[in-house]
Amino acid sequence: MLKLPHHQVAGHQAGNGKLGPLIDDSGRFYKPLQGDERGSNEVAFYTSFSSNTRIPDHIRRFFPTFHGTQLVEASDGSGLLPHLVLGDLTVGRVNPSIMDIKIGSRTWPPQASEDYIEKCLKKDRKTSTILLGFRLSGLEFYSQKEPGYWKPGRKSVQNLSPEGVKLVLRNFVSSNTTNELEKKPDCSFASIVYGGSTGILSQLLELKAWFEDQTIYHFHSCSIHMMFEKELALEGKNPRAEIKLIDFAHVVEGQGVIDHNFLGGLCSLIKFISEVLTTPDDCPVEVSSNDAKKNRIHPENGVHLH
Repeated sequence: MLKLPHHQVAGHQAGNGKLGPLIDDSGRFYKPLQGDERGSNEVAFYTSFSSNTRIPDHIRRFFPTFHGTQLVEASDGSGLLPHLVLGDLTVGRVNPSIMDIKIGSRTWPPQASEDYIEKCLKKDRKTSTILLGFRLSGLEFYSQKEPGYWKPGRKSVQNLSPEGVKLVLRNFVSSNTTNELEKKPDCSFASIVYGGSTGILSQLLELKAWFEDQTIYHFHSCSIHMMFEKELALEGKNPRAEIKLIDFAHVVEGQGVIDHNFLGGLCSLIKFISEVLTTPDDCPVEVSSNDAKKNRIHPENGVHLH
């Protein structure tokens, strides 16, 4: 039986008659194909990627498992529609904390229309995309202090200043974040989530090494999906920190050229996360007044109880 995803933080969301992704009980994620070329482009990428023998196995683990396409009942009640069938990234996880980060200082593909470029450029200028080479698209923090999730509104997250982004990256690995951004996050989980041989920084560096050489694809408007389990971290256990690349509607052939746009954004994100590890006590208390009313980034639908 198909149902709504529990932990979607970005992208089109199903519900209230809207078209969006679904999941089943077997660990599969059903993403409706967009009606224009974006849907066919994403299918083409997954088909190419899954059969490309030049992709190393240690890099494949950073991408969702592809199970083809399937006609299923759409979430908006419009009947049978084609869906990408992928592995559900959160299956088997208990109360994960999640961030979706769009990578690159330019978010449109080379063949985009002038109208689409203008639309993207307007958003890129309003967010941290051009300044930092990435922007936060959405997030969901598990809060053990008041059992539930803090899921702030997407616009307030996307419009954060660089200092606000730094604050979020620190709050992500802190034990004292509840239903708003803590101005002095304790960063108590930084070493076991971001650091270590299997932590997020190590994974990002492994991905970076591949992007420094690969010229097969250019990943426009793709995101890094970052997650871990705070309850495991609290118990001193492996928090199962993991990254995945998602959203491939605008991937194009690399034609022998390095993807400098994605690589640059990836390097910038690595720098920010490295700073959390090296200076965990250096918390940016003074941030822009536009950062959601002095760090009070309000939820879209309140705190979601689990």
